[in-house]
Amino acid sequence: MTSITSVELNYLVFRYLQESGFMHSAFTLGYEAGINKCTIDGNLIPPGALITFVQKGLQYLEMEANLSNNDVEMDEDFSFLQPLDIITKDVNQLRQMIKEKRKNIQKDRDKDKDKGKDKDKDKDKDKDKDKDEDEDEDEDKDKDKEADQEHEGERGRVREKERHEREKEREKEREKETEKAEINKEREKQPEELADRDMVVDQEDKDAVKREENGISVVGPEPMDIATTSTLATQEACEIPNSDVTVLEGHTSEVCACAWSPTGSLLASGSGDSTARIWTIANGLCKSGAQNSPLNVLVLKHVKGRTNEKSKDVTTLDWNGEGTLLATGSYDGQARIWTTNGELRTTLSKHKGPIFSLKWNKKGDYLLTGSCDKTAIVWDVKAEEWKQQFDFHTGPTLDVDWCNNVSFATSSTDHMIYVCKIGEIHPIKTFAGHKGEVNCVKWDPTGLLLASCSDDITAKIWCLKQDKYVHDLREHSKEIYAIRWSPTGPGTNNPNQPLILASASFDSTVKLWDVELGKLLYSLNGHGDPVYSVAFSPNGEYLASGSLDKSMHIWSLKEGKIVKTYTGKGGIFEVCWNKEGDKIAACFANNTLCVLDFRM
Repeated sequence: MTSITSVELNYLVFRYLQESGFMHSAFTLGYEAGINKCTIDGNLIPPGALITFVQKGLQYLEMEANLSNNDVEMDEDFSFLQPLDIITKDVNQLRQMIKEKRKNIQKDRDKDKDKGKDKDKDKDKDKDKDKDEDEDEDEDKDKDKEADQEHEGERGRVREKERHEREKEREKEREKETEKAEINKEREKQPEELADRDMVVDQEDKDAVKREENGISVVGPEPMDIATTSTLATQEACEIPNSDVTVLEGHTSEVCACAWSPTGSLLASGSGDSTARIWTIANGLCKSGAQNSPLNVLVLKHVKGRTNEKSKDVTTLDWNGEGTLLATGSYDGQARIWTTNGELRTTLSKHKGPIFSLKWNKKGDYLLTGSCDKTAIVWDVKAEEWKQQFDFHTGPTLDVDWCNNVSFATSSTDHMIYVCKIGEIHPIKTFAGHKGEVNCVKWDPTGLLLASCSDDITAKIWCLKQDKYVHDLREHSKEIYAIRWSPTGPGTNNPNQPLILASASFDSTVKLWDVELGKLLYSLNGHGDPVYSVAFSPNGEYLASGSLDKSMHIWSLKEGKIVKTYTGKGGIFEVCWNKEGDKIAACFANNTLCVLDFRM
């Protein structure tokens, strides 16, 4: 008999964790079990494979328990068992349970038979009595029979009427089901009806909010109406045509990170194939079709020889402020710095586990890395060596972000957030309040407010002046994976627009928050699966969101609806805008990137 191997079982558990949204648990299992080294083709494994496998096993045990050794065919009643009984008891115990069930059933049947015999005896007695009765009584009986027949006929008519009523009800239900099916078909045909769900306004905030900013009274945005247009012309206008899309092919594994150079037309991507790539994207309109010519892409190999070595997965990347250097972080615990020509300039080695997050400071003299080894390290780029290692966390460091050129925040699976400063041996601030893994931390454009999001289904806003959070944002229904600040408000290029925080969640929504009041402004409901990434356009007027449902939506924050949408062939891990705001890049699970022209 064929048996399942530990490798196959580990892979099924790994896929189950991924499908259920337990990404960190999936990563840990994948890393420790060496999932990357197994030869199983993930494309052949259907969704829910582990659940199906377990259910089949339970059904087999149930069948085995119902069949005794001398059963030629199962002519006895099949007894259904509870899953917990099947798991906790062996076959012999299960068979004993079934025997007892069958005995009880047989006893009930015997009782019914005895009752039937008694009834037959009573009938025979009645017949004997009938023979002895006189003719008058027979006449009375005949009258009674006639009355009974009339009553029976009346009851029959009532039953018939009730049956007709039930038939009518069933017919109505069938019509309703047909109507529902037709409506669902129409919805499937009309992706633009996402606009029906575009922006659900928080009903509590229907009044315009007045705020004082720099002495000027600014009226907050009024709640957005729910767009209900679903004409064919609107649909066609919403879907980004293939002529405005450039597909970048070349990676041989999922593309998990992408970033535009802040100064030029270079796009960097990082993949599970042990490479990063720098793509030169021509200015102007995109060219449709694939673009994989060696003239416009540089391959940055993180391992000599063959690729797809999972210990060299490129997990994160970031450009310096001048756009002259690209830093990459990898599963092997090393950070690497590359030139725009694809030359490896520096390899930074000290971490003892995969690097999850990596950021340049604004000045560009320090690089900050956060690792699974529970530490964060500041690297002196010019000296090509580590300057200081911070080991305050008790779990893997998931994210890092600079506040200014010398201080930064770190978050971890240990639920904690620490604000650290170069030269200080203790955190300068500790933020405790989350009750789950803290997936992301981001400073606002002024460096005064810190936003965080967690598996505890909340996002929080913190301020260095106080220990407790300023706002506790609790409108999501599942884990929050990413947060981003809008490039608006004081200290930005868009000072007259209010500062907004966006959060992306496994509940398939993106939510926008009023930072001053700590209240929900809008809920963007257009995706069908977890949203992994959000990005504001440079002018702060649009928001791009990418989801595992393979679609990227671009939302107009003024109009309150999806204005552009694109559907690829794999889940989307990250989206990002170029500095001009006329191109958006998205990286996909099917080994590709897409660059989309954006113009209104």
